[in-house]
Amino acid sequence: MTDKANQLRLQIAEKSAASLALFALLRWALVVVFLWFGGMKFTEYEANGIAPFIAHSPFMSWLHVVFGVRGASDVIGVLELSTAAALIVGAVKPFFSALGAAMSAMTYLITLTFFLSTPGVAESTAGGFPAISAAPGQFLLKDLVLLAASLCLLGASVQGPWLKVKDR
Repeated sequence: MTDKANQLRLQIAEKSAASLALFALLRWALVVVFLWFGGMKFTEYEANGIAPFIAHSPFMSWLHVVFGVRGASDVIGVLELSTAAALIVGAVKPFFSALGAAMSAMTYLITLTFFLSTPGVAESTAGGFPAISAAPGQFLLKDLVLLAASLCLLGASVQGPWLKVKDR
């Protein structure tokens, strides 16, 4: 195998062998989510709304200690708007296609951990887990679909020999 065959090759997801329109749909849907949610993080309403998720998270609770409730929300807002920007630029630049998709995937991996750390996810009146509450349970579960969209975009953005189908 040559060195060239082992090299990582980045590309714009929509220019991969897969359906162009479907990857564009995923990209721009994620952009809308990150712009909207990211912008909301700069409001008192949203800062208070996400505070319980952050407070109970083993990965993010330090944000409240360092920045306070409102500051933590602002930091998350900057990260979410940066993710939106990377996804937008990624429509024309391969590096940002991969970066934006990776940032998006990391966001949803972290928020899915809230499913395990946030009180009230399991619905006790329905027998407990696997029955989940509307909020926060079902609210958090939708991030599984957003994670899948992010991983599809990331997979289409990062190409390498390990992804090639072998002839039989």
